[in-house]
Amino acid sequence: MAGMTSVREDHAGRRDGRGPVLPTAEDPVAVTGSEALGGPPGRRLVVGRGWWTPLRVMALAVIAMFALGMVQKYPCYDGAWFFGANAQYTHACYSDIPHLFQGRGFADGLVPYFDKIPSNVSGGMDYLEYPVLTGALMQLAAWFTPDGGSIQDREQAYWMANASLLMICAVVVVVAVARTHRRRPWDALLVALAPALALNATINWDLLAVALTAIAMYLWSRGRTGWAGVLIGLATAAKLYPVLLLGPLLVLCLRAGRMRDFGRALWGAVAAWVVVNLPFILLAPQGWAKFYTFSQERGEDYGSFWLILMQQRGQALDGLNTYCSVAMLVICAAIGVLALSTRRRPRLAQLAFLVVAAFVLTNKVYSPQYVLWLIPLAALARPRWRDFLIWQAAEVMYFLGVWLYLANNIGDKHQGLPEGGYHAVIAVHLLGTLYLCAMVVRDMLHPEHDPVRQDGTDDPSGGPLDGARDHWTLTRPSPGPLEKAQYVHWGTTSPGTD
Repeated sequence: MAGMTSVREDHAGRRDGRGPVLPTAEDPVAVTGSEALGGPPGRRLVVGRGWWTPLRVMALAVIAMFALGMVQKYPCYDGAWFFGANAQYTHACYSDIPHLFQGRGFADGLVPYFDKIPSNVSGGMDYLEYPVLTGALMQLAAWFTPDGGSIQDREQAYWMANASLLMICAVVVVVAVARTHRRRPWDALLVALAPALALNATINWDLLAVALTAIAMYLWSRGRTGWAGVLIGLATAAKLYPVLLLGPLLVLCLRAGRMRDFGRALWGAVAAWVVVNLPFILLAPQGWAKFYTFSQERGEDYGSFWLILMQQRGQALDGLNTYCSVAMLVICAAIGVLALSTRRRPRLAQLAFLVVAAFVLTNKVYSPQYVLWLIPLAALARPRWRDFLIWQAAEVMYFLGVWLYLANNIGDKHQGLPEGGYHAVIAVHLLGTLYLCAMVVRDMLHPEHDPVRQDGTDDPSGGPLDGARDHWTLTRPSPGPLEKAQYVHWGTTSPGTD
């Protein structure tokens, strides 16, 4: 403990506004981890001066992790995507990207949403089942893919083109998270070094929506509420989940009496979404609607609680869409009541994380790559390495488990995880997310435990909400968040140092 106290004393000056907050000044796991690299910054290395700025360090870190993820996919790139019934599952290197190059007509030059895909090519999916901005990214990568060579060569090139574009998205995510909390840029290192990001980044195209959402959070933190809404609208045009951020914004702006700021964000989101989608709605309505009809018709699928329930019952669940919708609405209503009842207004990142987590937990499918939606929000909502790594361990376990389950069910060898084992890793997967949600809720109820607020700040990602007084709550209004700030003096015993 003496060593820990000395570290905190060494860095105490960085918490009084003179510099960025260092994880090694407040996070025991970060302190322990830094010992493998020669100790916390300041002993032998000064980070943040000269070329080694936090943004550059973390951009290089996420590029390195992304590259490791690409190496992890090499057995599939080298042949498992193309040969053998289940080699891509036993090597845990599956990706949708190479398969959909031909399966969605890109190899044949078909125009997404406009050209119908032959059934013998798509397996019955007559149009591209992705939102339009994701389809645009897929088409952009197809333009970078050479026409000559075998289909295997072209699928390899297509995956590589997509991986390059998704790597740019990953860097954007890290930079946006680092800049969202002005004095806590190093929280983005949680994103850069997340094992689940490396493993899942090139399974699908989710990182585009994640990057746009991260930029939206950054813009809101700088008070650019209209532009933040525009980015939310664009992100929703790439994946559905970013629209959920409007819920936390509504509740927090209602509590703070900042409805004009919410209105700017709402109209910005609607305008951006309409501008991107309207040409497809008018010119290719069937192709445009495929994403929404497919989402509605889809049954219980991998990674979800509903799959366990269906397989235990031995039959599909009637009314599944209703069950999912009701569960989501009930949880969101509970989150809204909590946000309007706590003695201190929650931070935007906390509510955003809880709402998106509620969506994936109640959804019909919880695909491995959906964790990418949560990673940046988790880093902003609960920047503690211990809790983050517990959650990431659960996600890595599920990542391995789902491929082993598929390997067990394809071919005659049954080399993998049986149904009962798969249900166990789904449970771990869901419980890991619930654990992090519980820690965020605890921080909301007891702000003295919130790592971000322990130096007296209010909501550094809140933009116009940061430091605002309460206007309307379900309980007695507090005198204002800044007057109830919890200060932590490092080197002393405090309930907020966990």
